[in-house]
Order: sequence, then structure tokens, then C-alpha cells
Amino acid sequence: MSPAPLRRLLGINFFAGALDTAVERVVRDPASQATLGTGGLVVAPSAPGLAIDLVKSSAYREALTTADLVLTDSGFMVVLWGMFTGERLPRHSGLKFLRAVLARPELKQPNAVFWVMPSAEDDARNRAWLITQGFPVTSDDVYVAPHYPTGAVTDDALLRRIDARQPRIVMLAIGGGVQERVGLMLRNRLNGRPSILCLGAAIAFLTGGQVSIPPWADRLMLGLLLRFLSNPRKFWRRYAEGIKLAPLLWRHRDRLPPLQG
Repeated sequence: MSPAPLRRLLGINFFAGALDTAVERVVRDPASQATLGTGGLVVAPSAPGLAIDLVKSSAYREALTTADLVLTDSGFMVVLWGMFTGERLPRHSGLKFLRAVLARPELKQPNAVFWVMPSAEDDARNRAWLITQGFPVTSDDVYVAPHYPTGAVTDDALLRRIDARQPRIVMLAIGGGVQERVGLMLRNRLNGRPSILCLGAAIAFLTGGQVSIPPWADRLMLGLLLRFLSNPRKFWRRYAEGIKLAPLLWRHRDRLPPLQG
């Protein structure tokens, strides 16, 4: 397989190829038993994550700079890059990527996917939706994440659960800024297998946990606006922080910004 096309922004190698190629990098073909891609850690950093967590959290920073696949989830970043450089980047949101991954029939086999959910309530809602979509998800396929402190993550209970199930893919459906640190721990401790997808709230857009974002709105990069309008009190501060991405990207372009503090 030829090397994936990459574009370096803020010291991070973002994937700049076709969506189908990205999906194939993380899914195993059961018919041929051949690995279609490198698997490993997949992240989809948001504008607030890039603006704040990248320069304040060494563990988050390590997750993004060493990830095996980094998606251009932030429409704000893509727009800014075009304004600053004149270069047009393909935008692949975590939601679009999740839809494409869940469309793969091999992932509807038992034990194919292991889910890390943010709460028992989210687990019940997400699992009910997944079952209607043909995914045979049981309680053995789900781990409800504890509260993780700042810094590097250790969770031996999660590692034991994944070892017992041996899934093709681990889906981290927990919050941004946390899931990347959990994913880094899993990738390092599980030696790059299975594929670990840090897609955060994407599943909630499909299951009703958050406002629905139809494909056309995602394509027009209106997802952030719809999410904000659905609950301004909850999201305004985090999205206001995302505005700081503009001066950060202007100053550093392809270079990794210094770690603060």
C-alpha cells in the first residue's frame, strides 16, 4: 500500500487523502484475513482541542503527534488554513468517518467492536440504537469509563476487558481531550492492535444524545453551529476557546507550538 497523503499543521500530520482510504486503514477484511491498513490510534481533534489542549496537555499533545491517523475534523481549521495559505484541504469529520466505518458489514460480527461509553445512560441509548442498526452489542462489548484525572491515563480494568474480547476496533465515545489520552494508553499497551478510534460525541449525533447533524450540514461544516444552538449554555465557553486556534495557526503554521506551563 502506498503511503497515505499527509499535510502537516501545528506539528501534526493530518490525513489528506480520500475517506475510503482512511476507513480501510482501520478495518480488517475477514474474507482475506489481511490487514487493509495500519490500524493503530485514530484521532479527530476539534478546534478547542487544538487551540487549548495541544499547548497545555503533554499527554494530549503526544496522542496527536504520534497518532497513526489524524482526521481533519475541525472545519474551522480547514477554513483558516485555506485563508492563510490558499491551500484547500479535504475535510473529514469524525461523524462522517464514523458513518463510513459503521457501514462496513464485517463490523456487525460478534466481538468486532468494543465500545467505551461516557455513562450508563449513554450506554443504554447508544447500545439500543446500535442494535437497531444490526450490531450485536452486549454488555460484554461495553465499558463505562470512570472519571480520568488530568495527565497520562492508566486503566488496567479497561485493558483486561479489551484483552478478553479481542475486538477488531475499540470505539472511544468519551469526551475530547480525555479520549485521546485514553487512546494513547491503549495503543501503547496493546501494541497498536486493535484499531482505536477517538470519535467522541459522533455516536451521540446519531443516537439522539446530542442534536442531529445530517450529512448535508456536516458537509457544509455547520455541525458546530447546530451543536451550539442546541445548548448555548453548555457549549459557548468551549467554542469560544476554539477561536484561539486562529492566531495559533497563523503564528506556527506547520510547526508544533511550544507547550505552556
